[in-house]
Amino acid sequence: MIVRKFAAIDIGSNAIRLLIHNVIEQSGKPTTFKKSELVRVPVRLGEDSFTTGVISEQKVERLIKTMKSFDLLMQVYGVEKYMACATSAFREAKNGNEVVERVLAESGVKIDVIDGKKEAAIIASTDLKELIKTDGFYLYVDVGGGSTEFTIFAKGKLKASKSFKIGTVRMLSGLVKDSLWSALRSWIESHLDSDSKVEIIGSGGNINKLHKMSGRKMGQPLSYIWLNAQYHFLNSMEYDDRISELGLNQDRADVIIPAAKIFLSAAKWSGAKKIHVPKIGLADGMIKTLYYL
Repeated sequence: MIVRKFAAIDIGSNAIRLLIHNVIEQSGKPTTFKKSELVRVPVRLGEDSFTTGVISEQKVERLIKTMKSFDLLMQVYGVEKYMACATSAFREAKNGNEVVERVLAESGVKIDVIDGKKEAAIIASTDLKELIKTDGFYLYVDVGGGSTEFTIFAKGKLKASKSFKIGTVRMLSGLVKDSLWSALRSWIESHLDSDSKVEIIGSGGNINKLHKMSGRKMGQPLSYIWLNAQYHFLNSMEYDDRISELGLNQDRADVIIPAAKIFLSAAKWSGAKKIHVPKIGLADGMIKTLYYL
């Protein structure tokens, strides 16, 4: 048996995550992937990028310190290969390339800034297909701070995929116009028949947290009715109460509400009644991409 270690660094608009996987190779058996460590740092790069168009010096310094820490952790864990991907906050920052170069020079970590299409493709390389039945219709929704990736699977095959600039941090900043919501609705409705029985597969930290709050076991989906009720419940509470009474982290207590709205909107427009939460996302796809390169 050989145990190899791979790491993925997901540099999102809200948080930066380091995921370390053990990849277990055994003769005559399929390769297995097992999560070993997950570290999350709430840098919230999108606060700057979406409002001023640049990543501020303060955020850059926090980013560099985070990358230095992640580099040390990867060395301690004996990681043989890693991938670091930055999404919408970097894509839209005028100084994005400059920051990438500075991070490499000061921390040794190489960052790839990926577009929405590549982001969706990496996510599709996860174990997502194991959930998709060949006779069903699914809408995969990956909610981030700056954008949300939507992928439609029809009878086991990928039918359409698109990234929309509708994200939790962007919504909190009041930067998502009604016209963009209309465009999303039109896209969903144009790719799904009204009589298709659609189920949603959700990913991202917020839907994972909502699933945990529901008390459901792993593998049990959320219902549209429960999520709608939870959305209104959370929206009725003050920000401080969500932290003190519900135990939410500071950087989760605000974004969880716009995230729920995105999922509810997608469910309403697709007619979905169930939301599966397999707890996989971009970082998991990066691990698979690294291994199979």
